[in-house]
Amino acid sequence: MVKMLRGRYQPQKLIGRGGFGRTYLALDSDRLNAPCVIKQFAPQTKGTKAFNKAVELFNQEAVRLHDLGEHVQIPALLAYFEHDHFLYLVQQFIDGKTLIQEVLESGPMDEHSIRDLLLDILPVLDFIHRHNVIHRDITPTNLIRRDTDRRLFLIDFGVAKHFGEALSEAAPGTRIGTEGYAPIEQLRGGQAYPCSDLYSLGATCLHLLTGCKPEKLYDHMAGNWRWQDVLAQQSRSVSPELTAVLDRLVMDAVGERFVDAPAVLAALDSSPTFRGNVPGWVRQHPESQAATPTAPQPDSVAVPTQNSVAVPTIDAQIPQTSPPPATATAPAPTPLPTPATPALAMPVTAPDPVKAPDRPAESDNWQCVRVLSGHQSWVTAVAFNPRSATLVSGSLDDTIKVWDLQTGAQMVTLQGHPRGVNDLRISTKGQVLVSCGDDGTVKVWNLSAGRLIHTLEGHARDVTSVTIGHKGWILASGSKDKTIKLWKLDKGTAIRTLLGSPAAVRAVAMMPDESTLFSGGLDNKVRQWDLKTGEMIRFFSGHVSPINDVAVSTDGLFVVSASKDKTLVVWSVGTGSIIHVLKGHNQEVNSVEIAPDNRTIVSGSNDRTVKVWDARTGTLLHTLLGHSHVVSAIAIHRTGRLIASASADKTIRVWRLGGN
Repeated sequence: MVKMLRGRYQPQKLIGRGGFGRTYLALDSDRLNAPCVIKQFAPQTKGTKAFNKAVELFNQEAVRLHDLGEHVQIPALLAYFEHDHFLYLVQQFIDGKTLIQEVLESGPMDEHSIRDLLLDILPVLDFIHRHNVIHRDITPTNLIRRDTDRRLFLIDFGVAKHFGEALSEAAPGTRIGTEGYAPIEQLRGGQAYPCSDLYSLGATCLHLLTGCKPEKLYDHMAGNWRWQDVLAQQSRSVSPELTAVLDRLVMDAVGERFVDAPAVLAALDSSPTFRGNVPGWVRQHPESQAATPTAPQPDSVAVPTQNSVAVPTIDAQIPQTSPPPATATAPAPTPLPTPATPALAMPVTAPDPVKAPDRPAESDNWQCVRVLSGHQSWVTAVAFNPRSATLVSGSLDDTIKVWDLQTGAQMVTLQGHPRGVNDLRISTKGQVLVSCGDDGTVKVWNLSAGRLIHTLEGHARDVTSVTIGHKGWILASGSKDKTIKLWKLDKGTAIRTLLGSPAAVRAVAMMPDESTLFSGGLDNKVRQWDLKTGEMIRFFSGHVSPINDVAVSTDGLFVVSASKDKTLVVWSVGTGSIIHVLKGHNQEVNSVEIAPDNRTIVSGSNDRTVKVWDARTGTLLHTLLGHSHVVSAIAIHRTGRLIASASADKTIRVWRLGGN
């Protein structure tokens, strides 16, 4: 293998080989040494029928990826060329595990995980089918979950065909696809339809659900699937609604299957078990009335002062049992049970209200007043400095940038994390910055001097989230290693490790008085921790998918969680019951913040929007449009009149209430 291909791609190590080629992990010097994958076509023999077919398939993968264009869940085609009589295909590197690897390590998936898989991959299949491409080889090994954001990717388009070609008669004896996952029309005649990919997806789900390969789940004598019997032997089951969807996906007859991916999504959405997965009523402002156009960019941003905000007053208390508005049809939420373990249980008292100070008139609009550009990759974290007109951002390009809000200029670039930055926080006095990243460390910076003070080591995997108490003494970090660590912020020393989370921790948020911590992660639950004892107090259960972020109000009365299930849930801290379920995003919600008025909630989502909610009523007030990619992080200025949103489009947008 040459040291440098095309003066750009530097192979690092061999990660796979087959009869006709090898696959290498490489670095792309033109993209800040970003990792990529190089597929080298290097057959041992030439001139045979098998060789000619291999050349065709290798060329075909490049052509299909090029024809499809860009999709966030398909590895991007970076280059395709010939060098020294070898063919090379360069693709985006997806750092993660295949779904078969996940099952081998963690065991079979449950119903919620299978449903999430379907909701995640079906839109990808709809995309490729609308481009008249049939994948023809969907298996657990061709689905990879990226570590950084838990997003699923569909890979290996080596046998993909245009729809017309996939329907043509294949040569006798042609077998396209993987045994057990490919439907009968592919294996017998080489023909494939959109519903052929759906069959393979269904067989993949059955494998992941049971832990058994499809060929062991099909009774050839009886001519039917016995996957439910296998589940019963494992003392497990799934709902009748999901059973009906999976059974229809893997029907032998083409005409009895779902016709396309949207039909499967419609079946999932209409199933009573899946509708309203989170208990409680939903209050939603129509999005058609909430959209706010992006304003032209002025030369500067007027940063509001604390004096420009009215002195808050407390509205009448809103009891948990107050009836929903006339437009709501679901019953009022009921308190959630506390954990069964007596030591963790807390007494259930009267529901806490969300107290509502006065707020600016709802007719005021949020307008984008500045777009900050300079990062070379996804912007994953953002925070306002409470003591100066500056903003700090972190990115997967491994840098932290400090921005002047008045001019939009980059002031400082901090480099210290050798891998992507996942989260950051600024102390209430504006002097200390804390960041964390994929390198498994937490870093403490002197923000005014731009100097690294401490590097905190101890986590075994990526650190996903950090939080600082208002007193500025305690720092908490959450990690994929399933632990939360507490540190002394001034000395950079460890206090204790909080154990008990059964899955990776994605988010942590601390009470202002530094007495209590809230965490969320891949187990779909919000957990409440006593920081003095290190014990878990209770968990809040209601989400059906992993939690991406949590935020706690400054008055300590309520917590908001953002989830991959496309919802936000407002929880009462006092009782653990649900106050509101916020629905309006049409893709997973990545970030949530609560304004200092304890009345305004702001969220960012994969649907590229920022949404502003009323915490007291649960209504959607505004939808902010402008980002061209996933919104990954949100920050709110201490005055409550500025919002910053960070995005995978490599920009930060600053929004101001009133716009002028």
